[in-house]
Amino acid sequence: MPSIEIRSATEADVPVILAMIRGLAEYEKLAHLVTATEEKLRENLFGSKPAAEVMLADYDGECAGFALFFTNYSTFLARPGIFLEDLFVKPHLRGKGIGLALFRRLAAVAVERGCGRVEWEVLDWNEPSIRFYKKLGAVPMEEWTKYRLTGEAIGKLAVEAV
Repeated sequence: MPSIEIRSATEADVPVILAMIRGLAEYEKLAHLVTATEEKLRENLFGSKPAAEVMLADYDGECAGFALFFTNYSTFLARPGIFLEDLFVKPHLRGKGIGLALFRRLAAVAVERGCGRVEWEVLDWNEPSIRFYKKLGAVPMEEWTKYRLTGEAIGKLAVEAV
């Protein structure tokens, strides 16, 4: 019977992490937006100030999926939380419990660290993932609208602050 092993990524896993990111972007029809490189990932995940953590799921010896997350903070709860930035399981290995194993380990990390919540986002067309998340007991935050500043908008705002 194949086994699932969840492990923390190491710097040696950077090429695998980048491949997973590209696989996720392709699935989400956003591959054209990926500018990540091994060098950037190495610096931002394993450098002097890691911005996020990565867990990898190995299925019968094959790297099958990943979860990339970071700590956030809830002022209302006065407790840290975890934001799951990315979760991806290779298409040919879906339905084997790999995503569930990654979520279980993430929940365990949240409990170990005293976190008050785990949050993430999902594209509204991604019905298979939405069904999966609801089976976990997750609830959509439909009353919230996400906003984002990127590139030029961040630079312009920063300059105006000076």
